[in-house]
Amino acid sequence: MSLYNQRGVSAQKEEVHQAIKNLDEGLYPNAFCKVYEDFLGGDPAYINVMHADGAGTKSILAYMYWKETGDASVWKGIAQDAIVMNLDDLLCIGIHDNIIFNSTIDRNKQLIPGEVLKQIIEGSAAFFSSMEQYGIHIHYLGGETADVGDVVRTVAVNGTMTARWPKNKLITNQKITSGNVIVGLSSYGQANYESAYNSGIGSNGLTSARHDMFSSFYSEKFPESFDPHLSKNVVYIGKHRLNDPIFINGAEVNSAGKLVLSPTRTFAPIIKSVLTQHYDDVHGLIHCSGGGQTKCLKYLPGNFKIVKDNLFEIPPIFDLIKEASGADYKEMFQVFNMGCRMEIYTNENAAASIISIAKSFGVDAQIIGRVVADDKKSLDIHHNGEIFNFVS
Repeated sequence: MSLYNQRGVSAQKEEVHQAIKNLDEGLYPNAFCKVYEDFLGGDPAYINVMHADGAGTKSILAYMYWKETGDASVWKGIAQDAIVMNLDDLLCIGIHDNIIFNSTIDRNKQLIPGEVLKQIIEGSAAFFSSMEQYGIHIHYLGGETADVGDVVRTVAVNGTMTARWPKNKLITNQKITSGNVIVGLSSYGQANYESAYNSGIGSNGLTSARHDMFSSFYSEKFPESFDPHLSKNVVYIGKHRLNDPIFINGAEVNSAGKLVLSPTRTFAPIIKSVLTQHYDDVHGLIHCSGGGQTKCLKYLPGNFKIVKDNLFEIPPIFDLIKEASGADYKEMFQVFNMGCRMEIYTNENAAASIISIAKSFGVDAQIIGRVVADDKKSLDIHHNGEIFNFVS
């Protein structure tokens, strides 16, 4: 059994998918988000979508960092994580403007004071303001803050996004077909709209990253930061302290804690520009979140093989996690984005222009793979002379 499963989590969410298998799949079953008819406006030319997601266990690491360093500003990054995990999912069905956001913060009041709530709320507002300059308007309609210390050990930061969107501007993944190429957008580096180096980790796999990277010192210092039922051999088994300096190419880029806490990069300015200029060329969009590089298997409209044979160089954060955990690459590709968090399925003729748009925002992009006909849904990931195969 993998360390990830031993910690009580699943990258593939098998039990969740089993529980919801009989629910309405929405108008477009292969779309990245569940899409419904226009209940709000009653217009057959429009759809409604409501999507929920959050920062996950990344908020626990923020709690530890804040308690150890006194730096409350780290909570602003958690606010961004919760928003972007919603926003970038909506991007994958083509929605990039006029969105409503509602936050949900569940806290243990004994450990999470009003100062933290203030940072999260102000961080949310600041992110929305930063997106406005790119024509992405997200309306903050408040939310719920609940004191539920009997349920939540520290804090859970989540949110819900709602939008009403024209059907003729949707991306449903139905157009993904053999012959498409996949343009990948890098999750790491520093985009023009970011203020610091981004490790690329996003908000998935943080249970693994936190326990694999950081020292057993934290199991004693912060017992509230993990499930007490876990075996000791999977709790904080790494070598790092939160303030340990991390060097990349000989230069110190950040502390270990801040590196793992890099706020989830949004691709909204890029995707808005791509859809504005190349809507007809975009056949599908996949956000490599839960499930990492295997996420694409859930949204294929037919029997195709996805071949990823030109992924980005794996960024240092994932090398550090792999080294600490001893996980093999096959598991790493299933848990983490491994440096590529957004995939654009398109025709080869449009790829160069899409890549150019991404690079104009300071985000690296390249053709990472292609779609080929097959008798089943499958994925091949090429890495260091090995091929890792996954079947839907």
